[in-house]
Amino acid sequence: MPQVTGLDHLVLTVVDLDRTLAFYRDVLGMVPERFQPADGSARWALRFGAQKINLHPADGPFDPKARVPQPGSADLCFLTDVPLAEWQAHFIAQGVAVEEGPIARTGATGPIISVYLRDPDGNLIEVSQRA
Repeated sequence: MPQVTGLDHLVLTVVDLDRTLAFYRDVLGMVPERFQPADGSARWALRFGAQKINLHPADGPFDPKARVPQPGSADLCFLTDVPLAEWQAHFIAQGVAVEEGPIARTGATGPIISVYLRDPDGNLIEVSQRA
């Protein structure tokens, strides 16, 4: 049976593109990138590591798209090598509330320790370290 080997990108539907770009850049250290797909339109993505998050505006998502594109419906877990105490201090400095954690969880490859926060659309963001 064929198998997939990794995740290239995912898509978030967002209400305010500028606010989303600023949050992921300033709070999570991602790199905003404007790109032009084959259809010639101008789009935005957020790069981190070897992955990216493509952003679709809620008032005009690009085709093809999820059956029901909805801001605030994602639950994303990002891994880090930076101690969570440093992240928590950074979140405080950025005025971002931590909703929960640090707390033990189970990630894709084993135990992780996580903190939870929300992006501007209300998506649940988990920042985790392998335990």
